[in-house]
Amino acid sequence: MVNHSLTAALEAAGAQLAAEAARFASFGWMRGTSGNLSVVLSRVPLQLAVTASGMDKGELTPSDVVLVDSNGQAVGGGRPSAEAALHARIASLTDAGAVAHVHTVASVAMGHRHPDKIVFQDLEMLKGVGRPAEHEQVLLPVIANSQDMDILGNRLEAAHDPRMPAVVVAGHGLYAWGNDLVHARHHAETIEWLLELELAAHT
Repeated sequence: MVNHSLTAALEAAGAQLAAEAARFASFGWMRGTSGNLSVVLSRVPLQLAVTASGMDKGELTPSDVVLVDSNGQAVGGGRPSAEAALHARIASLTDAGAVAHVHTVASVAMGHRHPDKIVFQDLEMLKGVGRPAEHEQVLLPVIANSQDMDILGNRLEAAHDPRMPAVVVAGHGLYAWGNDLVHARHHAETIEWLLELELAAHT
């Protein structure tokens, strides 16, 4: 049973998720119905608002959101993204308040080229993920894809570096997270810029 305060929080989250999804879709990062976003509404128990499955992310409304539990299962109806369980796993593992998953060409291409990790160094944009701009190699983990969210979550947890708020899933796309949706968006945009640069530099 969803209480009234949680319903109000879900509606507010839906409006924010719709706005952020439209922004990502305008970049071409959520083509078709791909990609998904989430925001944590409760820590105990863990509950997240996740974009609904099968929806055009450029046309979401505040009602196109589903409340899910720590296993990514819907609470009170609706059909969440198939990857809701991974969003919940990331939120639990990292204490993130929001997760962004986008399907970008650069993340998929670079994941194929570097199936374990992608290395960045001496780039000013690294400051955007809280890392030094000089003299230090910064590693972005890459994990193999799976349609089983338990397997994918285990791979992400094994590869997780608390200093890097993102991971590339080979053949799939980019997951980035942050304290809130805006913070997660900034991390996604920063990592995508770095991936595009590396892709262009070695083409």
